[in-house]
Amino acid sequence: MMLTLLLIVPLTGVICLSTAAFQKFFVNDHMEIKIIALTTSLINIIISLIILIFYDFSLNHFQFLQDFDKVKFCDFYSGLDGISIYFVLVTTIITPIALLSNWSSIKVTARAYAIIILLLETLLLAVFLLLDVFLFYIFFESILPPLFILIGLFGSNERVRASFYLFLYTLLGSLFLLLAILTMSSLMGTTDFDGLFKTLFEFDVQDFLFIGIFIAFAVKTPLIFLNLWLLKAHVESPLGGSVILAAIVLKLSLYGIYRLLLPILAKATLVSTPFVYAVCVITIIYASINTLRTIDLKEIVAYSSVAHAAVYVMGSFSNSLIGIEGSILLGIAHAFVSTGLFICVGGVLYERTHTRLITLYRGLTQLLPMFSVLFFILCLGNSGTPLTVNFIGEFMSLYGAFERLPILGALACSSIVLSAAFTIYLYNRIAFGGSYSLHLASYTDLNKREFTILLALVVFTVVLGVYPAIILDGLHYSVSTLIYSYDYSNPTIL
Repeated sequence: MMLTLLLIVPLTGVICLSTAAFQKFFVNDHMEIKIIALTTSLINIIISLIILIFYDFSLNHFQFLQDFDKVKFCDFYSGLDGISIYFVLVTTIITPIALLSNWSSIKVTARAYAIIILLLETLLLAVFLLLDVFLFYIFFESILPPLFILIGLFGSNERVRASFYLFLYTLLGSLFLLLAILTMSSLMGTTDFDGLFKTLFEFDVQDFLFIGIFIAFAVKTPLIFLNLWLLKAHVESPLGGSVILAAIVLKLSLYGIYRLLLPILAKATLVSTPFVYAVCVITIIYASINTLRTIDLKEIVAYSSVAHAAVYVMGSFSNSLIGIEGSILLGIAHAFVSTGLFICVGGVLYERTHTRLITLYRGLTQLLPMFSVLFFILCLGNSGTPLTVNFIGEFMSLYGAFERLPILGALACSSIVLSAAFTIYLYNRIAFGGSYSLHLASYTDLNKREFTILLALVVFTVVLGVYPAIILDGLHYSVSTLIYSYDYSNPTIL
């Protein structure tokens, strides 16, 4: 019942805000619309925390199961394990932050914005809750129309092109995922996760399925040469859209690796690991160098997201407890830090100056000291500094990658230096770099809303960095089932 509530609550908010009768008698202005949407998302946080309290991490199976017997075309039932529960928590935490990030900038079309954000929360939660691979694909793709409309309605000057890039790139990549799912269904006669976990496909079939699924996840991550859509979507998207894209949508591929590739296609995953690592290393170096040379603030944060995504993909393919747990931890850390950085550059700075060019900023420590302190802590997290959760996740991911393939793992460790280089360069140009420009003299420091959001994200980053066992202790049982061994002389899973 609790999992059903997670889906029903934001959907109820969508129905209320879009119903003509409710609009006539209860909603009179944009502020009431925003309050209703924010209240709905906060209720979902409470529900997810209740689920976390009652979740038994000593059991290694899906919990809070609920079956919908009347649905006949697929196995429509929901559940949580020790991996998906953290993705659900991140989704419920980030949604109200996405609403608050555009609190003052969107007024006339506030109803449409609130409806899209709540609808996205419902669809994203369904991806993490429903235990059927066919439904996983449906909701994996169902987020595209709301994101298309969100960017197309509320984006910047080239929002139409960015929304089409997002829609066409990810839709085309996911067609390969659909072919793989149809193949699994025709071979096994089921699309249920639990049933597929117990199957053993032939090695040639696994190779075919792996190629289709990996292409879809590589586009959604995105990896090298497939990241053009992400940069345009981030730069042109409204702030709330950038927050949801970076914090949750990019984690769908990571979650899909734990659900489809590692447990179902174990042999093909292990054999393909060198190729995946090579692609990830190229992605890290390419994205980091481009981050150093770009001058658009949102594009800098977007490129850094691509580099960090490649690191946690490497950790997820490490076939080790430390690497897989590190990839999950880094994914969660990236959700909080990237959200904070997008709010800093796309919210605080852009809403005051209406420019994203880094060359026009300098010396903001003199004008915005409170902003500079919180921005500095988030930059430390983005560069993987100790005592931040990013450091723990990145260290564990890179350690697992190095243990798996030492040469490629060592090359991937260049992300430590490169991420520090582009992040500190970003902060130094904005916060210091000489006296502030005259056109910045009238701008004020953080207001209460901005300070509360950034402080909450900083607290998550630091507390989980000091005591990561809050997450790691709950991951052990579920992650241990993803570890496998392979005998090259006898190609069977042991």
